[in-house]
Amino acid sequence: MHRRSGTIRSGRIWLGADVGNNIALILEQARELKATDVHIMAGAPVLFRIDSQLQPFSDDVLSASVARHLSCALLSESQVASLDEHLDLDFMSVDTKQHRYRINVGYFNGAVGSTVRLLPNRPIPLEDLRLPPIVTEMTQRGKGLILITGSTSQGKTTTMASMVDAINRTAKKHIITIEDPIEYLHGNVQSMVRQREVGRDTKSFASGLRAAMRQDPDVLLIGEMRDYDTIETALRAAETGMLVLSTLHIVTIEKLMDRLLAFVPHGRENMIRAMASESLQCVIHQELLPTVDGGKRVAAEVLVATRGVRNQIRGGTDLQLRSSIQSGVALGMTTMQASLDNLLFEGTISEGIYENVLKNYTSFT
Repeated sequence: MHRRSGTIRSGRIWLGADVGNNIALILEQARELKATDVHIMAGAPVLFRIDSQLQPFSDDVLSASVARHLSCALLSESQVASLDEHLDLDFMSVDTKQHRYRINVGYFNGAVGSTVRLLPNRPIPLEDLRLPPIVTEMTQRGKGLILITGSTSQGKTTTMASMVDAINRTAKKHIITIEDPIEYLHGNVQSMVRQREVGRDTKSFASGLRAAMRQDPDVLLIGEMRDYDTIETALRAAETGMLVLSTLHIVTIEKLMDRLLAFVPHGRENMIRAMASESLQCVIHQELLPTVDGGKRVAAEVLVATRGVRNQIRGGTDLQLRSSIQSGVALGMTTMQASLDNLLFEGTISEGIYENVLKNYTSFT
């Protein structure tokens, strides 16, 4: 990406009545340049994240005053008051062209800054993600837990939304989502989809999930497993005949139970292991990679919950999960290396990207 030299200068036009127009221009340019995020902070230029790299959009660094004006141009008066009281604010925004944004505004070293995530308007069709075929098969399951895992910004929410979209287009189900915030809007196609946003439609993931259990759902989407109550209730829902989809932040599949158990009170670890072993259907672990043509593709490894995998989860032998993936190809499983090999063979990713990602998994193979 090239700097926009001379076109936008912070000290000249980013204040006063034009501030709303200028933040709109920044977001418009970010979409044109296929950025995933926009960062606004004092002491730095406006930064776009493109192909996983932060790149400067403006020539000038922003003063604290300019950074605040730009960030607050996205807020209503009541939201500005809430920001000044609580020092952090998360919300969704829709512009005049119906483009959607997930926005975080907060204080950083005494100055206001913001991060804006640019969101697609509609879920991406699952087939367009070109994930392993077992992923599509999992959307046809009637019950159990499907987890989409990976580190931050690896496309987990996108995959989960695409799986819900696939169910919505092919089955007559009642789907309830509990999200913070809602990123993709689902219309009713074959299914009925009810979306609830934490803080607006329900107090928390756990309370929304408990309420959903009494609302006759077939499918539950939980934006993230982030506390014990949510984890336990989700596992019980999966055990009692619902299909539950959620995300979890982990760096490798071997860390799955370590991450879940980190939220569990002492003495209940074995119970959660037993529940997870019974309810788990599949883990889809993702890396979102830049392609040679400037796009994005997901590399994914998939763990299917066979009897052996369930025994490993129940017995605490989590390091053996990788061996189960390697030996489970006939059952639809795939390793991250195999996924990367395919993308490299197709010419979709560069050798540099291939090697950079693979080195994070070689110690596990």
